[in-house]
Amino acid sequence: MILQTLFENPIVFIVWLTAIIVPIGLHEFAHAFAATVQGDPTPKSMGRLTLNPLAHIDPLGIFLLLIAGFGWGKPTPFNPMNLRNTRWGTVLVAAAGPISNLIMIIIFGLFLKFLYPSLGPDNLLTIFLIALVQINVILMMFNLIPIPPLDGSKVLFGFIDISTETQAKFERIGPMLLLGLIIMEQFSGLGILRYLFGGVADMIFSLI
Repeated sequence: MILQTLFENPIVFIVWLTAIIVPIGLHEFAHAFAATVQGDPTPKSMGRLTLNPLAHIDPLGIFLLLIAGFGWGKPTPFNPMNLRNTRWGTVLVAAAGPISNLIMIIIFGLFLKFLYPSLGPDNLLTIFLIALVQINVILMMFNLIPIPPLDGSKVLFGFIDISTETQAKFERIGPMLLLGLIIMEQFSGLGILRYLFGGVADMIFSLI
């Protein structure tokens, strides 16, 4: 639990908190940018076409990342009707967030690969880079879960042929399903998401 480091090592906690805020900001900016380049002015008019991570922070999402190990940023508003292609444009906007996380995993992973031998495991920059890779893995994997309002659901809806009514119904019950998944993960003791996210992170670190 990241929150424990607040009491054990406050400096490391600040490093981890920064490593949470930065990827969330870039993830949501990627959504805003993808919508904007496709003709939708909504993100810019709502102040979300910005690299300032504070504009993209969801307090609950941050809190869950600190205590549960997975969370989210403030959803970026966009209007699919303003996109040049409503169906595939929406898929592109949704996919832009996880893709940005993948790009960050590669970039920060390469920095870690080249700097780790000279810095060592206890250097704050090393800890920061490790945290950035881990948080980006969590954000990418969690947001790809195909449950509304997560990005994975919008990507899924773009590839399957379902009625607008069915999609709207799924979007209404999605947050309850997501909440149920989080509660089950926390109290069932199964740790399925942690096992999955940790497995992906371990695979990436083994490549580094």
